[in-house]
Amino acid sequence: MDKVVASAREAVADVPDGASLAVGGFGLSGVPDVLIQALYERGTTGLRVVSNNCGAMDSGLAVLLAAGRIARVTGSYIGGNKEFARQYLGGELELELIPQGTLAERLRAGGAGIPAFYTPAGVGTLVADGGLPWRYDGAGGVAVASPPKEVREFDGAEYVLERGIRTDFALVRAARGDRHGNLVFAKSARNFNPLAAMAGRVTVAEVERLVEPGEIEPDAVHLPGVFVQRVVALTAEQAADKRIERRTVRS
Repeated sequence: MDKVVASAREAVADVPDGASLAVGGFGLSGVPDVLIQALYERGTTGLRVVSNNCGAMDSGLAVLLAAGRIARVTGSYIGGNKEFARQYLGGELELELIPQGTLAERLRAGGAGIPAFYTPAGVGTLVADGGLPWRYDGAGGVAVASPPKEVREFDGAEYVLERGIRTDFALVRAARGDRHGNLVFAKSARNFNPLAAMAGRVTVAEVERLVEPGEIEPDAVHLPGVFVQRVVALTAEQAADKRIERRTVRS
C-alpha cells in the first residue's frame, strides 16, 4: 500500500517517448513542476499532453514545449504563451482546442469509466461541425482538421457527443498526501488536478506535505488513493516554490 517513490526522476522513469499525459494545473496554480522537470531532464519526447493550458511564462509544461518535446496538446487555453502559438501556427505541433468545461468532463468521464457523453457546449459551431485546425502545414494552410461529431436531439435541444479521455500517465500536484495516495488540494490549486488524476492509467502525485495514513480525515480527502499509483514527497524548498503570474497592488 505504500506508494511513495524516492524521487521524481524515479517516478517518471518509465514514461516512454510518445506517451499520453494528463497534467493538472491552471496557469501557475497547482502545476506539478517537479515531475515535469524530471521528464525534461530524462529527455522524454513526442509527448501527447492533455491539460488546460501548456504552461505559463517559462514554467510547467512550457519547459517541455520550448524544448520541442510535445507533439500534441488537447486543451482549452493558449493564453499569452507565445511559443505555444508559434509552434501551433507553424505546424510544429497539433492542437485540439475544446471548451474548458468539456475538457473537464471528458477527463472525469474517462476516469469514471464513461466512454462518451452528450453536451450542449459546441453545438452549431466548428466544435461539433468539424473543420477546426488541428495542425497547420507551416505555410498558412490546414494540414489536419477536426472531424464532425455526432449530434442528437433530446427534449427539443441538440447535444454533441464527446469522448471520455484516458491517458497513459497523469501528473498532478497536491498540498497533502498520505502513503496510500489519498490527496488534498489547496483552494484553487485543486483545478484540473483531481480530473487529470482520474484519467491517468498510472497517476503520479507530487505532494507538498507527506503524511501517514489516517492523518487525513476521510471526509477531507479530495481524491481517493485508488486513483494514484505513485507519490513523490517534495522538499520544503520545492513546496514553497510558487510563482505569481501577475502582481496587482494598490497605488
